[in-house]
Amino acid sequence: MTDTLKVLRASLPQAAKTVLKKAHHLLLRLRLNLTGADRETRIRAERRLRGREQYRSLRRADAVIVSFGKSGRTWLRVMVSRLYQQVYDLPEDTLIGFDNFHNMDGRVPRVFFTHDNYIGDYTGHTDSKADFEGKKVLLMVRDPRDVAVSQFFQWKFRMRPEKKALNDYPDHGAECSLHDFVMHEGGGMPKVIGFMNLWASERHRLRGLEVVRYEDLRADPETALTRVADFLDIPADAARIREAVEYASFENMKKKEADSSFRMSGGRMAPGDQGNPDSYKTRRAKVGGYRDYFEDDQIEAIDAMLAARLDPVYGYGAGRDTDSARA
Repeated sequence: MTDTLKVLRASLPQAAKTVLKKAHHLLLRLRLNLTGADRETRIRAERRLRGREQYRSLRRADAVIVSFGKSGRTWLRVMVSRLYQQVYDLPEDTLIGFDNFHNMDGRVPRVFFTHDNYIGDYTGHTDSKADFEGKKVLLMVRDPRDVAVSQFFQWKFRMRPEKKALNDYPDHGAECSLHDFVMHEGGGMPKVIGFMNLWASERHRLRGLEVVRYEDLRADPETALTRVADFLDIPADAARIREAVEYASFENMKKKEADSSFRMSGGRMAPGDQGNPDSYKTRRAKVGGYRDYFEDDQIEAIDAMLAARLDPVYGYGAGRDTDSARA
């Protein structure tokens, strides 16, 4: 069997689920249209449906990788995928997507990737992480200041209008400066901080929780990826770790995104506009890059918000160098 056929065959169950999921969403919208539901009712219903779908995947998962959007998860996903490819002789240029690798080789676990922004709408656990109890959870975090800036470009160039409404971002087409977006309570830095603080407050009830920082992956990727591999029980030696890091280099990922080289990844790994570098999924990969976009007084306000609100357990702070800080 060729690699392409192997990938297609392994992806068929997920493809069928995607078709069914789209049908469920279409039926929901038709029902809401017929009943004349208002905007808030529509948003609640859509979020609950997405939460139900994700909760089902969570229950079946052998391991979970959680992050706020734009925290470097795609980079980590490429490296983890490459490790599994090497260890179990799986097709190159295919990203792990819940059970596709498991379907090719049963020794690979089902890995659920989530931004954890809908599950609580279905279960009601919006103020706790009770839904993740008993699961092996890898939490990937990044400096909220860099996340919020990256979220701005995601919102501006890649995000669908309905996704903006679902997650309380500024409306599609709204005039919003980068600084206003970053300070926005709905979709900006305060939301990132709230996400991280809740996970920090719940960390003692989750026995299988490992935290990896984007900045540590950048500073020493081989050491950090070795820790990830150990946590996920991937039997990868130093040579495979090194090769995975090289494979997922910024330059290689940027090239593969431009060429649409990742198989069966859809629009997730494609630029919004080939000619606009800010529309790429792989955009800058810079630690502390938020400082490049603001005046001194704006940086001071952003740093002050982070220092006042973020749980210090993560090791980020206004007076610290995020290039060298360690959790």
